[in-house]
Amino acid sequence: MSTHVRYSVIIPMYNEEAVIQETYRRIKKVMGSTGEAYELLFVNDGSTDNCAQMIEEYSYWDESVKLIDLSRNFGHQIAITAGMDYSLGDAVVIIDADLQDPPELILEMIKEWKNGYEVVYAKRVKRRGESLFKKWTASLFYRVLRYSTDISIPVDTGDFRLIDRKVCEELKRLPEKNRFVRGLVSWIGFRQKAVEYERDERLAGETKYPLKRMIKLSLDGITSFSYKPLKLAGYLGGVLSAAGFLYLMYVLYLALFTDAAVKGWASMIGITLTFNGFVLIMLGILGEYVGRIYDETKRRPLYIVQEFYSGKKRQSVSEQRMAQLNK
Repeated sequence: MSTHVRYSVIIPMYNEEAVIQETYRRIKKVMGSTGEAYELLFVNDGSTDNCAQMIEEYSYWDESVKLIDLSRNFGHQIAITAGMDYSLGDAVVIIDADLQDPPELILEMIKEWKNGYEVVYAKRVKRRGESLFKKWTASLFYRVLRYSTDISIPVDTGDFRLIDRKVCEELKRLPEKNRFVRGLVSWIGFRQKAVEYERDERLAGETKYPLKRMIKLSLDGITSFSYKPLKLAGYLGGVLSAAGFLYLMYVLYLALFTDAAVKGWASMIGITLTFNGFVLIMLGILGEYVGRIYDETKRRPLYIVQEFYSGKKRQSVSEQRMAQLNK
C-alpha cells in the first residue's frame, strides 16, 4: 500500500539544465526536513536541453521524484496547471526551478498552513539581479491590475505559494485557456496569508520571461479579471466626440461670423490621425477579448503529456489517471 502524500511540490521547468541539479538538492533537503511524505513534480514544458533527462534519471532511484513531460512548450501557467492536475498531496507548493525563490521559505509556508490558512503566498520585498526596467514594469502591472479588477490580487507576488488540497481541487474546475494562476487563486478566496522574502537573482541560465511573455501574461491577467478597458474605451470615446463637436462649432463660428480664414489643415490632419489611432487601439482591445472567447470555444485540452515518469517505471497518461482515481 502506497504512503499517503502530505506535500506536492510543483516545479515547472524550461531549459533549466544549468540549475536543475542544485534545485533538486535544495528542495529535497527542505522537504526531507519536514519528516512527512512528499512528492516532487517536475513539469518539463518542452525543454530543448537535457533537464528532462536529468529528472528522469533522478526518478529511477528517488521515488519522490516524478516527471510530467509535456509534448511541447505550452507556457509557464499551463505547466503549473498540469502539475496541479497530477498532484496528490494535502498541500501543494508551486516554485520555479531557477532558485530565485528560496525553497527554504516553504517551511514557513507549511507552518502557516498548519495554522489554518488555505493559501500562503510569498510576497517580494526586494528583487535582486533584475533591471530597473523590469522592476518598474512589474510594479506598474500589479498596480494597474489591482485597480482594474474587482478582486484583491496581492501586489509584488508571483506563483510561489502553497495551496491547500481543497483550493487545488477548485482550481481544477476552472477551465479557461489563457490562465493567470495567481489571479485565479485570489478569485477562489479562502483564508490567505503572505510571507515576505527577498528574491534572489538567477543562479544560472537566462530568464524565461522576456518582455514578450511578460506582456502576454499582463494581458491574460487584465482581460481575465476585468472588463474596465472596454468601459474606458466608451468613456474616452465620449470625451473625444464631445471635443470634436466643440471644435466643429468653433470652426463654423469663425466661418459664419468673422472674417478670419479657416486655417490649420495640418492640425486637422493631426486630429484625424489621433481619432483614427484611438479607434484602432479600441479595436485592438476588443480583439483581445474576442480572441480569448475564440480560444474558449475551441475546447482543446490545456496541455498534452507525452510521458509520465514515477519511481522506477514510466507510466502512460492513462495509467497515471487510473492510479489517481484509485487513491
